[in-house]
Amino acid sequence: MVKNDRKIQNFNARAHALVVDDDRRIRDLVCRYLIEHGYVAMSASCAREAEDIMARFDFDVLVLDVMMPGEDGVSFAKRIRDDGANIPILLLTALGEAEDRIKGLEVGVDDYLVKPFEPRELLLRLNIILKRSFEAKSQNYRIRMGEWDYVSGEDVLYSDDMEVALTMNEVLLLDAFSGRIGDVLSRDELAELCGLDAGERTIDVQITRLRRKIEKDTKSPQYLQTVRGKGYVLRAEML
Repeated sequence: MVKNDRKIQNFNARAHALVVDDDRRIRDLVCRYLIEHGYVAMSASCAREAEDIMARFDFDVLVLDVMMPGEDGVSFAKRIRDDGANIPILLLTALGEAEDRIKGLEVGVDDYLVKPFEPRELLLRLNIILKRSFEAKSQNYRIRMGEWDYVSGEDVLYSDDMEVALTMNEVLLLDAFSGRIGDVLSRDELAELCGLDAGERTIDVQITRLRRKIEKDTKSPQYLQTVRGKGYVLRAEML
């Protein structure tokens, strides 16, 4: 699987999307709608086919169905993240399947949309995802959390001898905290600053993922701390 490094010059101008769904009708509908609204869109019917396509082409965003024959969407998204790729992922889930949405957030997807959906809502969510990604890469600063440095716009944590990739939502969280280092931010404030859904444990799940990357002991965090009843605070040094 190839990490996506193609830079987006304009978050909604000719963005490249890959739509992965075993339902041909949905694939065709989504691709046609995205193309009509300025995207370059390709499709795949399963994770294996999507992986083959991603090895040959770069994409700016991935639309991924949960329920597919063979490897399911959550498992495929996890493999993408484990491979270090930070391409934004929007997960398509069935109505009422909250557990799928939570699992998706836990493995690092950026947003989700419940089926059945209106194509216009899908388009709006993709535009928001790409806008957030574009704006995150436009920041310019550096912070230090123990052995880890975060440089804005680079989607990665640095230490002396290694790098760890960040998802877009993890970048957005670090950007939100970096503007308010030492301040306690509530879940609602973080959701608003990051443009994320405050429900479905979204913020808590993203905090947990980020802690695994920056903390030596996630049960006793030194840098990304919980303030009981209030929210979270980042203890970091601005360089």
